[in-house]
Amino acid sequence: MRTLVIGAGAVGGYFGGRLLEAGRDVTFLVRPGRARELAVQGLQIRSPFGDISLPAPATVLAEDLASTFDLILLSCKAYDLEAAILALAPAVGPETAILPLLNGMRHLDRLDREFGPAHVLGGRCLIAATLNGRREIAHLNKGHTITFGERDGSLSERVAAIDSLMQGAIFDHKASAHIMLDMWEKWTFLATLAGATCLLRGSIGDICEAPGGRDFMLRLVEECCSIAAAAGFPLTPAALERTRNLLTEAGSTLTASMLRDMESGGPIESDHVIGDLLRRGEAPLLRLAYAHLKVYEARRK
Repeated sequence: MRTLVIGAGAVGGYFGGRLLEAGRDVTFLVRPGRARELAVQGLQIRSPFGDISLPAPATVLAEDLASTFDLILLSCKAYDLEAAILALAPAVGPETAILPLLNGMRHLDRLDREFGPAHVLGGRCLIAATLNGRREIAHLNKGHTITFGERDGSLSERVAAIDSLMQGAIFDHKASAHIMLDMWEKWTFLATLAGATCLLRGSIGDICEAPGGRDFMLRLVEECCSIAAAAGFPLTPAALERTRNLLTEAGSTLTASMLRDMESGGPIESDHVIGDLLRRGEAPLLRLAYAHLKVYEARRK
C-alpha cells in the first residue's frame, strides 16, 4: 500500500516514520525547507519507545507530485488545511483513501466537498509530540495511537488493508466501527483541555490546585459533553469517567498543545477546536475561553 504522509512534523513525521521503520512504502509531502532538512539529517525521532534515525526518507514537493497513492495520511494543523488540500489533490486517484488526523469535525465537511465522502475516512490520533529545536520529533508521553474507520460504521476492505499496513509498526492502532463517536470523545476532551489551560495559562495540576479550579474544570467538561450529546454522540460512561479523571488529576503537568503554540507566539486552532463546537451548542465557560483565544489572535496579527 503506497502511503503519502502530508508533512513531516510532529504527528505526520512520527507515525509516518514508524511506518517507514517497519518497512512500509512511505513518502512525505513536504515544503522545500523541510525536504532539505530531511535530506541532510534524516528523520529523527526521540521516543520512550525507542529512538530512530531514518536517513534521507522519500520526500516529494507539491509541484513534483505526479502519481496517485493508496492511502493519504493527513496530519496538518487546521489552519494549514486549505494549502494541504491544494498540495495533495494530484495524489488522489479513484481508489485513494484519505485518513485525516485533525482535531474536531469541520475538516470532514471540507474534504467531502473537495474529494467526495467516499474518499474520506474518519480518524483520530492520540499523541503528545513536538518538533524540537534540533528539528527532531520529540515524543513527549507514552501514548501513540491511531484509530480509523468508515464513517458509516462498516468494516470495509480498505479499513482491513490499513489495519494490515499498520501491523508491526511501533504504535498502537485500531480499526473502529464507531469512529465518529471516537472523534467526538477526543474533541470534547481536547476542547476542555485547550479551553481551560489556555484561558487560565496553566497545567491541569495548576488549575485543579487553585481555589475553585477543580469545579471550573468539571463544569467545562459538562458543557462540552452536553454539546456532544445534543449532536447525537453522548460519551460512554467509561469515556466520561476517563475524561474527568485525566482533567482533574492532582499534580498533572498536562497542557494543550494550543497553549504551547500561544506561548511561542504561533497560530492556533481556535475556530476548528472550540469555535466549531460553540457553533453546535451554547457553553458559557467555553465561550469565555474562545473570546480569550480570539483576542490572542487579534493581537498576534
